[in-house]
Amino acid sequence: MLPHPWTRHYDRTVPPSLAPYPAQTLVDCLDAAAAERPAHAIALFKGRRLSYDELNRLSDAFAAALVAWGVGRGDRVALVLPNTPQFLIAQFGIWKAGAVVVPLNPLYSAREFEHALQATGATTVIVLSSCYARIKAVQPMTMVTRVVVTSIKDYFPPALRVLFTLLRERRDGHHVRPEPGDPWLQTLLARHAGQARPDRTIAPDDPAVILSSGGTTGVPKGVLGLHRDYVTAGLQLHHWTKPARRDWDDVVMLPLPMFHVYANVGVQSLAFMGHNPLSLIPNPRDVDDVLATIRTVRPAIFCGVPTLYTALLNHPTVVAGKVSLRSIKLCFSGSAPLHAETKTRFEERTGSRIIEGYSLTEAMMAVCLNPVEGTQKIGSIGIPVSDVEARIVDDETGERDLPTGVVGELLMRAPQLMGGYWRNEAETALALRTHDAGGPWLHTGDLAYRDEDGYIFIVDRKKDLIKTSGFQVWPREIEEVLASHDAVLEVGVAGIPDPIKGEVAKAWVVLKAGAHATGDELRQYCRTRLTPYKVPVAIEFRDSLPKTMVGKILRRALSAPDTH
Repeated sequence: MLPHPWTRHYDRTVPPSLAPYPAQTLVDCLDAAAAERPAHAIALFKGRRLSYDELNRLSDAFAAALVAWGVGRGDRVALVLPNTPQFLIAQFGIWKAGAVVVPLNPLYSAREFEHALQATGATTVIVLSSCYARIKAVQPMTMVTRVVVTSIKDYFPPALRVLFTLLRERRDGHHVRPEPGDPWLQTLLARHAGQARPDRTIAPDDPAVILSSGGTTGVPKGVLGLHRDYVTAGLQLHHWTKPARRDWDDVVMLPLPMFHVYANVGVQSLAFMGHNPLSLIPNPRDVDDVLATIRTVRPAIFCGVPTLYTALLNHPTVVAGKVSLRSIKLCFSGSAPLHAETKTRFEERTGSRIIEGYSLTEAMMAVCLNPVEGTQKIGSIGIPVSDVEARIVDDETGERDLPTGVVGELLMRAPQLMGGYWRNEAETALALRTHDAGGPWLHTGDLAYRDEDGYIFIVDRKKDLIKTSGFQVWPREIEEVLASHDAVLEVGVAGIPDPIKGEVAKAWVVLKAGAHATGDELRQYCRTRLTPYKVPVAIEFRDSLPKTMVGKILRRALSAPDTH
């Protein structure tokens, strides 16, 4: 394959292609690192170090426990965990058992857990103690037969564990008594410690993960990723970041949730390719904890979303100069546009460089990124990394390439695109389409243009996905909840601008004749059925909603004049 025009803007460390990619998995990478430097840290958590050797041994034990339960190749095992050592231990154990990881958002409501577990057919769940009651509430409606419980404090250093037990465990809802048959993770690991790893071959083309995405229609669905996708994405990012990152030594701070593709496939894979310790932050909204961790671990690489960079800059201790951010050399920003002022202020405060980028869950971290050393363009998502291709095509047929500066739909092709939507061939065919030789193209649903240097600029979303504080919110999901209320006749949901979160959801409602409901009542109704960031910030009542000729509600017409 000939180099694409944008490769002339690559940094000196970045080749146009990294092919052929090694026939490896992250399990192979863990084995190699544990053999080379067994005591080296792969994870840092609240003052606790998890070494490669420890991760290997503990995940072997968990794999043995799963196999003893009858978990087989291709079975789905759900993780309801924040960023903790348990996430890594369980994830690698699931892979070693030949099963598929299903990471779920711990903030999900019981209804959302029920939908995700039903859709994936997960039979086993590893859950944080504070989420245990929600999982048990929906277990009878799912295929889940085994629930494993773990506490946030299990990998705290001893002194912190005692303080947490005395001061916060009951207050914050972490103290639970599992039902008979629901073991604690630590009990399982102790019971199977020292047992041989299950004799199950994990190949690069085997299913590895099912991540949640709204796809092209806005309905949440599972995105299937393969083991080779992690290695491919990790190597691409490893070469892209070489100018600013040292293998083995530089700490990568990860405040982004590992149920999301950005952290799970992108940052995690980069850390394993470069043998860089991951500093795990369980709650990115706890900015005090983020800053305290920065003081302790002095990260060189920071991964965030625009709202987090804004929160750090405006935190009183940062404003007062009481905490230094100067250890940070390189930052990633994604999931939402980064304001030029935020980028400039953060780079001045840290001496680092923020590189803005773009990807989708369906792309499995096939990314466009601004160069680390080379030219960055404000407002641009950058250029495709090695072996990633991008086209701007007419958004009607997707067949005709558009010239420089003309807006069309962004298509992407790469070695690691998703294997498809889980058990949904129709949606897969809409997203992955073959237009020429060389494999399918991913239709992103995003409208963009490319400048004369090959840099890409996103201008709008063809689909109606709302991104609030880096989280994905699907309007149809909110609409379905509101439509289930007895008083609601019609409802439309769309994103409106928000100076802090980028976007927030707003709902427009038509009530049934003679029915009565207030905005506060409907929002409270949503709170019991949706994750907090999905609850509409406002509800506007109307006599009718704008529709197409076939009766489809025009979300863009609802939100266009709204300035919130």
